[in-house]
Amino acid sequence: MEKEKASGNIVDLSILKRLFVYAKPYLGVFYFIIFLTIALSLLGPIRPKIIQSTIDNQVASGDYPGLIKMILILVSLLVGQIIVQYLHTYYSGWLGQNIIRDIRIKLFRHTQSLKLKFFDKTPIGRLVTRNVSDIETLAEVFSTGIAGILADVLQLVVILAFMLSMNWKLTLVSLSLLPLLIVATYIFKEKIKAAFNEVRAAVSNLNSFVQEHITGMNIVQIFNSEEREMEKFKEINKEHRKANINSVFYYAIYFPVAEVIQAAGIGLIAWYGGGQLIRGNVEFGVLIAFILYIQAFFRPIRMIADRFNMLQMGVVSSKRILDLLDNTDHITDNGRYISEEVEGNVKFENVWFAYNEEDWVLKDISFDVKKGETIALVGATGAGKTSVINLLSRFYEINKGNIYVEGTDIRAYDLDNLRSHIAVVLQDVFLFSDTIYNNITLKNPEISKEKVKEAAELVGALPFIEKLPGGIDYNVMERGSTLSVGQRQLISFVRALVYEPKIIVLDEATSSVDTETEELIQNAVQKLMYGRTSIVIAHRLSTIQNADRIIVLEKGEVVEAGDHESLLGKGRYYAQLHQMQYKKVAAI
Repeated sequence: MEKEKASGNIVDLSILKRLFVYAKPYLGVFYFIIFLTIALSLLGPIRPKIIQSTIDNQVASGDYPGLIKMILILVSLLVGQIIVQYLHTYYSGWLGQNIIRDIRIKLFRHTQSLKLKFFDKTPIGRLVTRNVSDIETLAEVFSTGIAGILADVLQLVVILAFMLSMNWKLTLVSLSLLPLLIVATYIFKEKIKAAFNEVRAAVSNLNSFVQEHITGMNIVQIFNSEEREMEKFKEINKEHRKANINSVFYYAIYFPVAEVIQAAGIGLIAWYGGGQLIRGNVEFGVLIAFILYIQAFFRPIRMIADRFNMLQMGVVSSKRILDLLDNTDHITDNGRYISEEVEGNVKFENVWFAYNEEDWVLKDISFDVKKGETIALVGATGAGKTSVINLLSRFYEINKGNIYVEGTDIRAYDLDNLRSHIAVVLQDVFLFSDTIYNNITLKNPEISKEKVKEAAELVGALPFIEKLPGGIDYNVMERGSTLSVGQRQLISFVRALVYEPKIIVLDEATSSVDTETEELIQNAVQKLMYGRTSIVIAHRLSTIQNADRIIVLEKGEVVEAGDHESLLGKGRYYAQLHQMQYKKVAAI
């Protein structure tokens, strides 16, 4: 498994600029949050000023009614701040959740459009991380990151203005240790930036490893590889732990340092301000207000550092998400041709294809299939049979040559329209953790249960379906684990049939089922292929003897073509394959 490396530069204004595009549908809420942010920056700092005025005026003069009035003002301000804080927190979270909902939808839709080639080389766990945890981290950018930093900065400005207006000398003394906190904050920011970047990379690597090994657990257990894989897991988990401990370590250092600096600042106020109070140069209320202000001043600075780190984590995740969105490794759907009726005429003309440049899997492949015909592709493993059927549905793009359906190049077709005329039944049947009905229809509302049952009866799947608890509403669990191989295969036939395609592409799979099930599947295959153009990958040559034409592939080239009898009569590639398979059967 390829490990994901941490990215370098984290705070990138271009990334933030791209992110704010997703806030445009919610500009009204965004501006309301800005208003609430400004209100918060004023409501907090004004309280110490009122306390100072109350002590130096109402308390000092014994004005009890005035004292009650000032207390009511303070209570009102506190209630107002609570309400504004609630609205700010709620709508910031609301904005963040709506934006990440939109981004997650866009990201998943984009992921669906990528070529299969992309998924061949990208760990699934990494894609899961992008679509789930990275997007959750992104919510912090809008909910507590930018809005919080703006609120903290405004609050600092307002506090500083109040302090300077009250006593500039006391302000300079109380903030004399501020440079130390700024330096400590900068060092903390740089250290935690690298630590958080390592954490995100470690999470992605851990997700990829766990996903791959749970999916392939049968291989791990078959080859007694549990201990070896456990050692690999321990190493990746160790890196994950190390990255998180590093981030915790920097927090453990920074916040006590910040507290000490704040306490020292309060001590300076007590020392210098107390002396000024004794000399009569400073009023008692001013001294109290400054102590409150210095506590309020240092708190936003600490919070800015913490929020900045949240912002950095969000930007790291954003960069990963945007990199995936920027990936152009998807099928180009520029075709506009739409055909409501396709008869099933297919033509491959001088087709060349390579998964990697110049490493040709198919070389100058040419053949045509008339409507209603059945052709079979045979050849050794790696001959290019599966590549042929992948190209027809444009799961991969051809490098050279052309493929036509009804005389029209498949690249001219609207991609959805093209695939609606072709049903692909693979040997490795994938079923979702859902009901049989939903697995067959893929939640297409236009396909009724009656239609599904008719198709199931036609291919012989209805008897076993009706025996299951709930029948067609039976949940097959993840990957159809509660069904046999043959039952999953029959469900895939029903799935193909209900979409009424004109072209069937069939990766014939009977090698792993018993004789009775094989006979049932072969009967289903005949029902599925009846009246349709069929392209079959043949694993057992005995099953394709009645094909209209058999195409023999060898190292990506067509080396022979004809019907069963004529190819046997030539005594070449097909005859050799037939003889080899016959010997295997005889040996058994």
